[in-house]
Amino acid sequence: MKDKMQNIEFKQKLKVYEPKKKVGLVVVITGNGKGKTTSALGMALRATGYNMKVCIIQFIKGDMYSGEFDGIKRLAPNVEIHITGRGFVGIGVSSYSHEEHRANAQDAIRLARDKMTSGEFDLIILDEINNALKLELVDLSQIIELIDNKPPLLHLVFTGRDAHPDVIKMAHTVTEMKDVKHAMSQGIEPQKGIDY
Repeated sequence: MKDKMQNIEFKQKLKVYEPKKKVGLVVVITGNGKGKTTSALGMALRATGYNMKVCIIQFIKGDMYSGEFDGIKRLAPNVEIHITGRGFVGIGVSSYSHEEHRANAQDAIRLARDKMTSGEFDLIILDEINNALKLELVDLSQIIELIDNKPPLLHLVFTGRDAHPDVIKMAHTVTEMKDVKHAMSQGIEPQKGIDY
């Protein structure tokens, strides 16, 4: 009980910054380094702390369990996740055709439009959409349309390698993750809670 009271007192002493002008940002997280999705999920966690509503749409992932699926459920009802992909395409062997992967990505684009126009969300994360564009599962014109039609106060985050130069140019904030060293290059398998 004493710890809880100290925590409440500490929080009451903290200042909460309020921008003079609120702007819905377009954020791109790209590069060949680890942590693009993790960074976006950190934004979802932070937004939840302000009681903001978050929608995450994963464009490619979907054939392998990741801890984020159930972790995000713990943030409900503020955060929802939609796993729309059929797994990684272009990496290894996929049991689905390019057309099937593209059909799923097109469903994800429609879902993103619906979520954007619903007025229910403060932050929408389109996870691996950069890869989806590079793999021709979505079209550049569709991504530009999302940016152009974004409600003024909605934050829109694009993750994945190979962000298109036009998307980078339209974004407010762009971060490129750089791969300096990775455990996998040392023969270490992906680890639960860290890599997936």
